Amino acid sequence: MIESTKNTTVKRVARLKQRAEREETGLALMEGPQVVRELLASAAETVEELYFTSDGFERHPDLAKAASDAGIDVEFASDAALAAMADTRTPQGVLAVAHQTPVRLRDLFEEGARLVVVLDDVRDPGNAGTIIRVADAAGADAVILTGSSVDPYNPKVVRATTGSLFHLRVATRVPLGAAADAVRGAGLALLAADMHGEPLPGADLSGPTAWLFGNEAHGLSAAARALADRTVAVPIYGAAESLNLGTAAAVCLYASAFRHRA
Repeated sequence: MIESTKNTTVKRVARLKQRAEREETGLALMEGPQVVRELLASAAETVEELYFTSDGFERHPDLAKAASDAGIDVEFASDAALAAMADTRTPQGVLAVAHQTPVRLRDLFEEGARLVVVLDDVRDPGNAGTIIRVADAAGADAVILTGSSVDPYNPKVVRATTGSLFHLRVATRVPLGAAADAVRGAGLALLAADMHGEPLPGADLSGPTAWLFGNEAHGLSAAARALADRTVAVPIYGAAESLNLGTAAAVCLYASAFRHRA
């Protein structure tokens, strides 16, 4: 049992909240029962360490069994020690350290890919995580984050994906121009989501599509829009000033998913 918040293991794990430490080690924090559940189900081989509080172990016997079945040793930590390791103020009694599994751009696309997400300069962890989760739900094949976007292994992004991070191929720190070339090379049209584009209800979404989403506050730059084949807008029918990025992305991705499955 790790008791002290000053324990060297606690300090080492806590440093993974910092991007520089994640990049240096290739590891990431996976916090909370749902994230750890999906991690053990989809990528158990990446787990390096798994910590429970006594209460967390009792409340989540399915996680303990999944760890045992995967041959993963469980370590116990006090509430205070786990809280010091975790990114949240009220951790839920379970936390893992796992190897990151980003995919190289040239290996990102499987044959027949029909729906891809490109995030350019998306900085908010909650938005990025939500879009990754929506992409998973809509049946997308991959997600690309450009170099100016948030790290997908940021603990807040990981939590917001609720495990979808382990279901998709994800490439990170990709130059936008390279992303555009790659999606076209894979046979997908690049559609920029922007408020000044053609209305989404009339857009042709029948073919393989990569959706390009931009910064929460400023949208897509003129240079980013110029890289797209077409620009498409989610119409506002009511009095709302706009949609937030996660909601707009959900509408666009499901519009493509519905059309592909029509």
